[in-house]
Amino acid sequence: QVLLRESGGGSVQAGGSLRLSCVVSGYTTSPYCMGWFRQAPGKEREAVATIVRDGGTTYAGSLKGRVTISRDGARNTLYLQMNSLKPEDTAVYSCAAVTAYYCGFRSAMFPYWGPGTQVTVSS
Repeated sequence: QVLLRESGGGSVQAGGSLRLSCVVSGYTTSPYCMGWFRQAPGKEREAVATIVRDGGTTYAGSLKGRVTISRDGARNTLYLQMNSLKPEDTAVYSCAAVTAYYCGFRSAMFPYWGPGTQVTVSS
């Protein structure tokens, strides 16, 4: 079973930066695609970015230009570098993985999820 665990969340002021990490374990086949999603209070979960096994990345519109997703295969770790954070970026950020051949933004297609890490941006 694929297990994921996020870290790196916290509280920052607007304009600040955070780097989230997600350690992946328990897989026999490296996930084809991994992604970061977020869910703010009272809102639906939305995609932030995805990365396929060969390194190709895709970014959702809301954070595009302010985030970078990366993947370190040797450390089995997924990262999300977030810059120029805004109060509206406040949310629980979760990493997800899929071993099947899919790498879109539909969260229902990702069977493996971490518990999430809280990011709070104050003005």
